[in-house]
Amino acid sequence: MATDTTTDTPAAPAQTEVDLHDEEHLSHLQHHFVSSEQQFDSAKLGMWLFLITEVLLFSGMFVAYAVFRQWHPETFAVASQTLDWQLGGLNTVVLLGSSFTIALAIHFIQKGEAMKSFWLQIGTIALAGAFLVVKYFEYTSKFEHGVFPGAMFDPHGVAHGVDYGALASYAYAPQFFSIYFVMTGIHGFHVVVGMILIGWIASRTYRGHFSSEYYTHIELSGLYWHLVDLVWIFLFPLLYLV
Repeated sequence: MATDTTTDTPAAPAQTEVDLHDEEHLSHLQHHFVSSEQQFDSAKLGMWLFLITEVLLFSGMFVAYAVFRQWHPETFAVASQTLDWQLGGLNTVVLLGSSFTIALAIHFIQKGEAMKSFWLQIGTIALAGAFLVVKYFEYTSKFEHGVFPGAMFDPHGVAHGVDYGALASYAYAPQFFSIYFVMTGIHGFHVVVGMILIGWIASRTYRGHFSSEYYTHIELSGLYWHLVDLVWIFLFPLLYLV
């Protein structure tokens, strides 16, 4: 009598909720990294290297400022008085506030509260926009009185107690304003780049791409934004309060 020699093959274990949870959070892991921690550390190192190049960029401009100020201290003192330190101070407060909001955005995504992080990123963008609006009014007030960088420098008129025409008697006043517009202009460009970057990351945060397990983009954008703020902390006293 034939006997049934087949044996029951044990069923594959069902994928548990924990396994699905792990796969969801590891979907960001690139194939050339062995762990999320290694990927994060590599990304952070790359950002720090990039920030070092940014520091070198601004360092060159700070050196130029220091040299010309050493050569022409009287001119720089007089030209600096035409800048509105109150608007510069307002922008300092605005950027410090934006550093606080982006730091909170990182804090809340680490706690898994993505929507709070999203709105704080939006707040950071709004404060950055306010900074640029203030800078726009600063620039236009100078352009109206012929204060341009380089060869276009042709100061004239009086406004708010400032005699722009008197700048024409200082041979190196154009150098001061060339340094002013280049340094603040490049810084403003970095602010715009930061707004675009944080805006893109905020949209991804809203769509649920980040969580307490994966928030590399948010933290790296925060590092970039803190550098932007730090540069302004140096620009404000050097240009407005000398």
